[in-house]
Amino acid sequence: MSDDFAMNSDVASELRLHLADADATDALGAALAAARAPANAPALHVHLHGDLGAGKSTLARALLRALGVQGAIRSPTYTLVERYPLADGGEAWHLDLYRIGDAGELEFLGLDGGEASLWLIEWPERGRGWLPPADLRIDLAVDGAGRSVRLAAASAGGRAWLAALAAATGIEPVAADS
Repeated sequence: MSDDFAMNSDVASELRLHLADADATDALGAALAAARAPANAPALHVHLHGDLGAGKSTLARALLRALGVQGAIRSPTYTLVERYPLADGGEAWHLDLYRIGDAGELEFLGLDGGEASLWLIEWPERGRGWLPPADLRIDLAVDGAGRSVRLAAASAGGRAWLAALAAATGIEPVAADS
């Protein structure tokens, strides 16, 4: 796994990675799935940030597939939300808020969140004020032929997830200036 992406970190609540290709993105999704708390833990909210084409949906799809989602994993670009049963008995909600005009529109989507153990939210800034706060913020950007990724924990659950991610991948964090 450590050959798939390179990581550096100077604090436990933030990791920076370079994903060389689509396989590395899939590997990150699988590693995030392996490190995720069990479905009976409090729900985790992941805010995915990045320009169009940065890889938000690709990473979300890889994570969902690694969590045991069977069949088609559709982008919620037009439906705004897709719900997926997970192999561990939980449910994931994948939201893409790019097309909403006002955060108040989320009121009509029925997002009470009671049954969701994982939220993956693309374009969360468009739902500001209506969405749960992030446990984990993931910023993606095109970087040459690959992607740069910044994972930042925003809660105790997010910090635990990042710590488990580092342990699951076997990659030792290095100083940010290395």
